[in-house]
Amino acid sequence: MGTHVIEAGFPVNSDAEFEAVRDIASSTSTTTCGLARVVDDDIDAALDSGVEMVHTFVSTSDVQIEDSMHATRDEVVQRAVESVERITDAGATCMFSPMDATRTDETFLIDVVEAVTEAGVDWINVPDTCGVATPGRFRDMIAKICAHTDARIDVHTHDDFGLATANALAGIEAGADQAQVSVNSIGERAGNAAYEEFVMSVESLYQSDTGIDTTRIAELSRVVEEKSGMATPGNKPVVGDNAFSHESGIHAAGVIENSDTFEPGVMTPEMVGAERRLVMGKHTGTHSVRERLQECGYDPTTEQVRAVTRRVKDYGAEKRRVTVSDLERFAEDADVDRQQESDRTDQQDQDQEHEEVRI
Repeated sequence: MGTHVIEAGFPVNSDAEFEAVRDIASSTSTTTCGLARVVDDDIDAALDSGVEMVHTFVSTSDVQIEDSMHATRDEVVQRAVESVERITDAGATCMFSPMDATRTDETFLIDVVEAVTEAGVDWINVPDTCGVATPGRFRDMIAKICAHTDARIDVHTHDDFGLATANALAGIEAGADQAQVSVNSIGERAGNAAYEEFVMSVESLYQSDTGIDTTRIAELSRVVEEKSGMATPGNKPVVGDNAFSHESGIHAAGVIENSDTFEPGVMTPEMVGAERRLVMGKHTGTHSVRERLQECGYDPTTEQVRAVTRRVKDYGAEKRRVTVSDLERFAEDADVDRQQESDRTDQQDQDQEHEEVRI
């Protein structure tokens, strides 16, 4: 799809993970990255796995330094610098993360940034590890860090307050070059910034070319959903079943006339490899019902469309899903005639000209 970097895993974690990272690194021309704490064994394992980039990290917030690492600020800086030098001396691209940056004392954060910059770091990743940033605050933080380093900036945001993608975009606006994202938002706790949301925001809202083949986003989402066993909610932006579905009569009527009426316009289902759907339920209107009846081969009168629509609304109000078989049953009950074969052929030709209204 053209993804720029694949962070393949944590090689020192286990033999199985080391092998997985090694296999990914050897199977793609995309840059691969391995995670490593600021520990020699971690870094050596990442280098041995064959990745081109090593992402090393260390806590910089006082709560994590004291209660997780049981270290001091001076030790943090020393380990960070030594790790960056170890990676760069080995000839790999080095990314460094001050973990929990958004809860780190600002003066100390800048001290760490300047120290790893002097050590020759290639990338500085700024993580909102506990998801406490807001877009305005994160934008200001990234801008300040950019002013204190010539390294390229990457951002890593968590979704504890539903702000991960917004924060990642704020980071890009402030000068970051890259964002770490995950398909379907899968990640620690509430997850990370979503691959599909971030890519389509940059492509559609900022009108910038990411180089990603966006037409495979829906396909990728389905693969990850299947392999991870983590279901994607229907209302998930971009890739959820409802993302391009229309039930409301007002919405459906507008979309049938012009899809831009009740869709973003700058993002279409075709752009992400999805399909527009007119679904039926308690909010369905006559335009949608007529369209669906004609697709099913019926030739309803205006009164019959109204009768079937009433049945659809009543059925949907009972929190039932209105299927095609339900619609056909309602049509038969209302004595709706089938189209003549010539009429059906004409309708099929019209449908091919207006694929956007088809299921």
